Amino acid sequence: MAVFFKGAFMLIGVAFIGECIEFLTNMVLANELGAHGMGLYMSILPAIFLIVTIASMELPISISKFVAEQEEKYHRDMLRFTIRLASLFVLLLMAAVALLLPVLPIFHHYHPYLRWLIIALIPMIAFSSIARGYFMGVQQMGKIAAANFLRKMMQLILLVLLFHWMEFDVQMSIFIAICTLVGSDLIVLLYLFHMFVLQMRTLKKKEQAPMGGKEIRRSLLSVSLPTTGMRVFHAVTNAIEPFFIKWVLLKSGMTEGMANEHFGLVAGVAFTIGFFPAFIAHSLSTVLIPTVSEAYAKRDGIKLQKLLQQVMMMTFLYGLPAVIVIQVFSVPLTTLFSHSAAAAVYVRLLWPYFLFHYFVIPMQAFLIGLGLVRDALAHFIWSTMVTYCLIYYLGSNPQYQMAGVIIAMNTGTLLIMMMHYLTICKKIEISLILRKSMKHTF
Repeated sequence: MAVFFKGAFMLIGVAFIGECIEFLTNMVLANELGAHGMGLYMSILPAIFLIVTIASMELPISISKFVAEQEEKYHRDMLRFTIRLASLFVLLLMAAVALLLPVLPIFHHYHPYLRWLIIALIPMIAFSSIARGYFMGVQQMGKIAAANFLRKMMQLILLVLLFHWMEFDVQMSIFIAICTLVGSDLIVLLYLFHMFVLQMRTLKKKEQAPMGGKEIRRSLLSVSLPTTGMRVFHAVTNAIEPFFIKWVLLKSGMTEGMANEHFGLVAGVAFTIGFFPAFIAHSLSTVLIPTVSEAYAKRDGIKLQKLLQQVMMMTFLYGLPAVIVIQVFSVPLTTLFSHSAAAAVYVRLLWPYFLFHYFVIPMQAFLIGLGLVRDALAHFIWSTMVTYCLIYYLGSNPQYQMAGVIIAMNTGTLLIMMMHYLTICKKIEISLILRKSMKHTF
């Protein structure tokens, strides 16, 4: 447990700095792009993240789970096999994306070179994912924290330099913003690759034992495939959601410009503010996957129950004050990004969405560690179906419009949080009020 908390607090500390940097980054973007440009930028990001999700193959999760569960003597063989597997997958994915992107209509409103940026991003994500997964598995969270910090810091520096010295139109500004995103990922790849090579040399000097490629592939893909499926479904819905919401708002009577602007206020302003404290949840999630995997492999039920209690308590202790602060200071916070009064209203309406989201992130990591990825995917599918139905029903109503969309999002997040929680409690045999069972194993 000491290793868990050391890693968690290290990641939380660095993530806090990183979130402050990202906060500044979004302020720069909001000021440079404007409400219309920010709406276009936030609309294309989910599509890019979908390709990034596929490129990663969720290797950070599957590798970290493998490393946590297996002895060190098997690690080098696994890593060598994974590099070969990732190389083949990257070539196939780059070819598929190169053929697919030119025919997708959503890219027609953006700079033509944007497609090549996305293709260049694929190998960066895939190979940095291998290093991330290994360092997560061996609990070297300092390297993960450094990589996360580098990515956000370099993006801010590149943005400030480029926008300070040059002026661009909206289309070119969006392209430059995404260039800085790709550039920061390249720097992270170089850092992680250097640290990974040093780690491989260290492993080479230690005792090694062969492990069959078939066994490694089965072990990795049994986690990677369903987790990637869940992430891809999540990314696909996120990619569709901006266009779906704007279509619903058009049906409610808004003009296209108004719909784009109001979506930009929610996604670019309200989400930036509300998800700021989520760096704690993401940090806990990173450490939870290998920790829960190891405890579950040893059938240590008491440790799992204690972990769940502590994580839920930590989330409550930071989540509740966070949403209260966001409520009280919604107006001064939103004016940092936009002078629209609607932005503050949306932030206040979204407080349940933010609070439940803080709980969902670590609980999803718990499910992955317990081998319940399919359950997590099923929960997400059900909650998404409910959310989309409510978005259409409430958002298309002229009386509700964006407020109706927000009510639907709040409901969907509450639903997925409750499904995650009930499934975990059932699996580790703990009551709904987190009362310990007397069993040491299950």
